[in-house]
Amino acid sequence: IAMPSNVEIKAKVSDLQEFARKAAQLSQSEGTIIRQHDTFFNCSQGRLKLRDFMNGSGQLIFYERPDTDGPKLSRYSISPTSDPPSLKAVLSDALGVKGEVRKERRLFLIGQTRVHLDTVEGLGHFMELEVVMRPEQSVNEGQQVAVDLMEQLGVSEENLVTGAYMDLILKGHTEA
Repeated sequence: IAMPSNVEIKAKVSDLQEFARKAAQLSQSEGTIIRQHDTFFNCSQGRLKLRDFMNGSGQLIFYERPDTDGPKLSRYSISPTSDPPSLKAVLSDALGVKGEVRKERRLFLIGQTRVHLDTVEGLGHFMELEVVMRPEQSVNEGQQVAVDLMEQLGVSEENLVTGAYMDLILKGHTEA
């Protein structure tokens, strides 16, 4: 069985209010606020993270995706947990912690795309488009959906970001 996949684009957001306004308009909603505390563990391939929603629930997520500019295809598998802290303790002991990312995320749904407006502790504001692929769609179709939406949201190519928040934090990027 194929792992589910999505196409992702991430970019820095200079004007938080303006982006939120456009996203709210396109999604016909004010968005949902989600707090997330991600802990990344050392693993030999791909990435393994525990996402704690700070409300007693969480998800253990494994994913693989290339670190390149622009739209990327991500393959992932997810397991829910009702006790993030104890799972974190076990995985920390077993694998060691690579790093942590704390963020407040505002989620908008636009068609088949999850639009995230993220405020990341120590990094600033970003947007992430996650096109959830339908089985019959090609990667190119998913990328086209992402690129079109990027234009509608006024995100320019020069603001695109490579790599994950974790990588940016490890590289020591700070607010410009």
